[in-house]
Amino acid sequence: MKNPLHTLSQEELWQLFPIQLKPYNPSYPQWYEEEKSRLKELLGDHIVRINHVGSTAVKDLLSKPIIDILLEVSDTTSLDDILPTLLDNGYINMNPGDNEFPKLIIKGYTISGFSDRVFHLHMRRLGDYNELYFRDYLNDHPEAVRGYAKVKETLFKDFEHHRENYTNGKTEFIEAQTTLARKQYNNRYKP
Repeated sequence: MKNPLHTLSQEELWQLFPIQLKPYNPSYPQWYEEEKSRLKELLGDHIVRINHVGSTAVKDLLSKPIIDILLEVSDTTSLDDILPTLLDNGYINMNPGDNEFPKLIIKGYTISGFSDRVFHLHMRRLGDYNELYFRDYLNDHPEAVRGYAKVKETLFKDFEHHRENYTNGKTEFIEAQTTLARKQYNNRYKP
């Protein structure tokens, strides 16, 4: 059965799911831990490493209320090994024609808007983990958190209903901070 969200145009999706920026919610880590436990039960040994990333993983950062999860899998795991299980358990594949890693699937999106809890699952091969460096750098550098919040607020004003432009507008800041993080933390996350 086709998901009803697949019948909407990109513009309709952006209207139904606008960018929302909210103050940090201390429940975010708990929401991540609960979903992490579910994912471990569902996927077992296919998971090599799993982490909370994105703005909700940074204390006191203004963010979209979406829990981003970085799920790293081994070279021997295929999407066919894990995707059906995830789709049967509430995740949505908004780009079903793409069956390659990296892959993003979502949970908490309904035809009437966002659910109480929303998740983005970023599935990658082991070793594709820049988000970990960015997260750690923000957590260790309050001035970077303030700078990132300003970038987000500026983009929000122009792109509340254009997720792609909002996301692309953050790229330069994210890449600059990730470069600094990789220098500072060296090979912290090397498998």
